[in-house]
Amino acid sequence: MTAKFEQLYERFLRTAASSQRLGIHLLRAAILIVFVWIGGLKFRNYEAEGIVPFVANSPFMSFFYAKQAPEYRQFKLREGETDPVKHAWHVENRTYAFSHGLGILIMAIGVLTFLGIFFPKIGLAGAMLAIVMTVGTLSFLVTTPEVWVPDLGSGEYGFPLLSGAGRLVIKDTVILAGAIVVLADSARQILKRQNK
Repeated sequence: MTAKFEQLYERFLRTAASSQRLGIHLLRAAILIVFVWIGGLKFRNYEAEGIVPFVANSPFMSFFYAKQAPEYRQFKLREGETDPVKHAWHVENRTYAFSHGLGILIMAIGVLTFLGIFFPKIGLAGAMLAIVMTVGTLSFLVTTPEVWVPDLGSGEYGFPLLSGAGRLVIKDTVILAGAIVVLADSARQILKRQNK
C-alpha cells in the first residue's frame, strides 16, 4: 500500500511540475478576462461614477477631471441610481470621458498580455503595462480616503479595516503577481528565440 501511494504521489508531483506552462497561459487568460470585462464596464455610467473617488484623490490622475476633490462627495450616486443634476455634474467633470478612455486602455492591456501566448514581445509590453496599472491601482490605498472604513461611531474604522472600495483595490496584488510571472515568461521566451 505504501509503495502504491508513493507511486501515485510521484506521478502527481510530475504532473504538477509539468503544468507550469498551462498555469502561465491561464494567468494570461485570467488577465484578459478581468481587464476586458472591467474595461468594458468603464463605458457604463455607474462604473465611471464609482471610480471618481480614486481618480479625484490621486496625485497622478486627478488632472483628468475638471473638478477638485472632495467636491465629488456631494454628487456621488449609488450603483443603479439616477439623478439628472448629479449626472450633469459628472459630465462637466469629464467623469464619463475619462472612464471611456481608461476602459479602452485597460482592455488593450488585457489583449496585449493574452497575445503573449503567441507573440512574446507583445506579451512583454502587455505585462509591463499591467504591472504599471496595478501599481497605480494599489496607490489608491494611500491616496483615497474611501478605501478605509469611516468613523461612524462603531469604534471600528481606519487602517487596517478595508471598506468595499479598499477590498476592490487590495485584490490587485494578485494581478500584480500574475503580471510579474507573465512578464518573466515573455522575457524568457524572447531570450530563447534570440539564442536560437
